[in-house]
Amino acid sequence: MTAHKDFLAIMRERGFLHQCTDEAGLAKAMEGAITAYIGFDCTAPSLHVGSLMQIMVLRWLQKCGHRPIVLMGGGTTKIGDPSGKDEARKLLDDAGIAANMAGIKNVFKSYLQFEGEGGNALMLNNDDWLRNLNYIEFLRDYGRHFSVNRMMSMDSVKLRLEREQNLSFLEFNYMILQAYDFVELKKRYGCRLQIGGSDQWGNIVMGAELGRRDYFLKLDPTDRHPHIELETSEYKIGSQLFGLTTPLITTSSGAKMGKTAAGAVWLNADMLSPFDYWQFWRNTEDGDVRKFLLLFTELEVAEIDAITAKDKNINEAKKVLANEATKLCHGTQAAEEAAETARKTFEEGGAGGALPEVTLSARELQDDAALVRTLLVRLGFAESGGEAKKLIAGNGVRLNDQPVTDAGRKLAASDFIDGIAKLSKGKKHHARVRWSEQ
Repeated sequence: MTAHKDFLAIMRERGFLHQCTDEAGLAKAMEGAITAYIGFDCTAPSLHVGSLMQIMVLRWLQKCGHRPIVLMGGGTTKIGDPSGKDEARKLLDDAGIAANMAGIKNVFKSYLQFEGEGGNALMLNNDDWLRNLNYIEFLRDYGRHFSVNRMMSMDSVKLRLEREQNLSFLEFNYMILQAYDFVELKKRYGCRLQIGGSDQWGNIVMGAELGRRDYFLKLDPTDRHPHIELETSEYKIGSQLFGLTTPLITTSSGAKMGKTAAGAVWLNADMLSPFDYWQFWRNTEDGDVRKFLLLFTELEVAEIDAITAKDKNINEAKKVLANEATKLCHGTQAAEEAAETARKTFEEGGAGGALPEVTLSARELQDDAALVRTLLVRLGFAESGGEAKKLIAGNGVRLNDQPVTDAGRKLAASDFIDGIAKLSKGKKHHARVRWSEQ
């Protein structure tokens, strides 16, 4: 627990706080321990850096003595959140959602301590209550509290319509189900705070308002959920729920956080290696280093100020950022290995052990699998053979630190030193090609 500062003070000082439904009221409620949640839909087998701000908020919440809930959207993923989207998300079946959820769960083990593992965090699935809803009863009991006029004014709806992009009735229901999640979490777990990105503000406000309606909050004392520790009076009229949002984060050049030319910066190691994750932070734009140190590390603000002072080497500050962010996500050992690989690669011209790697068999050395352009695609350095040819034509590819100028260049046995060849795209992307006798 962080004893010297309260949660909201940390949020404000480090740049996490964007909007709050009632900051003074929330500060009062947080004089004691409260429960808060953030929802994550299961649209991919991993979260990416674009979700990292919310994950860090949950981590700070737990460090300050409160209880975080990670709400997996097993139910809402079946609909798809229209917020920030120009078109409908691809609908997933139950098996796809379950597979994605399993991958996402692994992300949080690095950031939170869950019940049964020495902590108090909970990981829940909103499909547990959404899948059994009776449509007619739900519309009668809950739908009547939502104004279509107001729903049409929400950015997630309004922007889609202004662009003349289709918005299905299925997606239109998303904000009602998100509001209902807040009600259920209040009833079951005493949750009083929902946190999300700035694009979720309208949905969060609707949930807070819905949760204050008295008939949702009357519980049968004989049917108390085991996690509820509050008195029944806490659920009477006026039991206030709160909403808090974090700002949209873009880089100094205006790019969306978490997106690169190579694609999303995933948090799971099986989708992006710890080395590539380390490199993402190492390549932070100069103007973003202090901001990212505040948001994505736990270094004290005074230490961050000292690291990023005008007379300091900004590249050293970027290494600190890369090390600290990678430690949180992948552990100390992975961060140290990534840093050492980077040092060997960039400072000594070697091919460090944590680089992305592909293996070529002796047989493959005889066919197109050994083409440099084919390897560039396999490694994710190019999306297609055509793009790989352009990289080679633009002098953007090196083999063992020597320029590759021929798009038909194949690796040969002589290119391997101790069974390893180093393939590079530009100055920042490197990989190892291993030769196997098998």
